[in-house]
Amino acid sequence: MNLIVLMTDFGDRDGYPGIMKGVIWSLAPQAQIADLTHQIGPQDITAGALTLGRAWSYYPAGTVFVGVVDPGVGTRRRPLAGRIGERFFVGPDNGLASLPLQAAAAGQLEIEWVVLDRPEFWLPHPSSSFHGRDIFAPVAAHLVNGVSLAELGTPIPDPVRLALPQPRATAAGWLAPIIHVDHFGNLATGLGRDQLGDREVTLRIGTTELPLVQTFGERPPGSLIAMIDSSGCLAVCVVNGSAAQHLQARVGDIIEVQYKKAPSKPG
Repeated sequence: MNLIVLMTDFGDRDGYPGIMKGVIWSLAPQAQIADLTHQIGPQDITAGALTLGRAWSYYPAGTVFVGVVDPGVGTRRRPLAGRIGERFFVGPDNGLASLPLQAAAAGQLEIEWVVLDRPEFWLPHPSSSFHGRDIFAPVAAHLVNGVSLAELGTPIPDPVRLALPQPRATAAGWLAPIIHVDHFGNLATGLGRDQLGDREVTLRIGTTELPLVQTFGERPPGSLIAMIDSSGCLAVCVVNGSAAQHLQARVGDIIEVQYKKAPSKPG
């Protein structure tokens, strides 16, 4: 497989993703390059981790993911490459691969990680501010050229994992923090369908109660709703609108889930 997938916070205006592609094609002209996104918020490692976590399993075996959201560039943070199952990951050691690592543990996938400490596989004279160009792009190219992880660096057992916000069970239900606001203004949580269960629930954010629906089409445009999103988790949305704007909500705000009490049986 010659596929390399790029994800960065570089945006599209200044040409940085294009420069990385030029480096890759100079070393591996056969490489196919796909852009996952270059619109991660500047230095937003958590958003990068969530985006990569939603996407990685949909790509074929052998894909090389290059994630560059790197506020620690040029510091002592480690540059890494790794393999989770049959897919490869290249980038800074700051937790971008946390969700693939979590999924690997749950699915018992084989994991292998190395510190990129072999400069012969980098560009000469790497800068202190653009490791995407000078280290990560060339390493990705060498991977699709058949260079092994063992040749690229020294094995490590402990890539950084983010402590991502988790829903918290209560006596009455759940408290689910918003972990991501997408392009549409939908408010995503990490509370999964299995955790929510089949019981009837009341949903609130602040003092606003939310109906739980199956599809956007169940309510007219402008309606505030909650639903299970494409990732299988609870989300708050506005039909044909932005829940983030409607509620003035942001990452970290809490969605409260309360189980409805079953009606008492007559004595």
